[in-house]
Amino acid sequence: MKTNFLFQKAVTVGLCATLGFGAVLMTNAPVAKAATASVSTGQQIVNFGKKFTGTPYKFGASTTTTRNFDCSSFMKYIFEKYGVDLPRTAAKQSKEGTFVSKANLRVGDLVFFSSGSRSTGSNVTHVGVYAGNGQILHTYGSPGVTLSDLNSGTWKRTYITARRVL
Repeated sequence: MKTNFLFQKAVTVGLCATLGFGAVLMTNAPVAKAATASVSTGQQIVNFGKKFTGTPYKFGASTTTTRNFDCSSFMKYIFEKYGVDLPRTAAKQSKEGTFVSKANLRVGDLVFFSSGSRSTGSNVTHVGVYAGNGQILHTYGSPGVTLSDLNSGTWKRTYITARRVL
């Protein structure tokens, strides 16, 4: 008896749902579409690069290994996976694509710095990728691949320019 009652309820709910959806379709009423998550190529590059967080830094690292990176080999490696062939050095990478102001950075833009003892204010010695929310993904020194705040400390003080290569 109880099973029969539950069966009747299920059939009634199913019938109402079918009639309701049919009525919507017959009246050309708008039907909600499933949201499609579109992730930009820049975000895909950053997401891929984050998988290497903690990978050690080594100046002059090969572009064919993921055991260690220097700043420009890291950019070359993560961008290449998405069809962007960057030159080997940060200085040469800073000539690629088009200029973008710091105020107009988008996720995936390359950001360049003059850092360390070679700093002259315009001599590009470091590169990272803008990761959004004021963060850069890059590699240097003991942390290796890491996220840093673009707008504080060394990175704010030594920022030179940015380029859009996507």
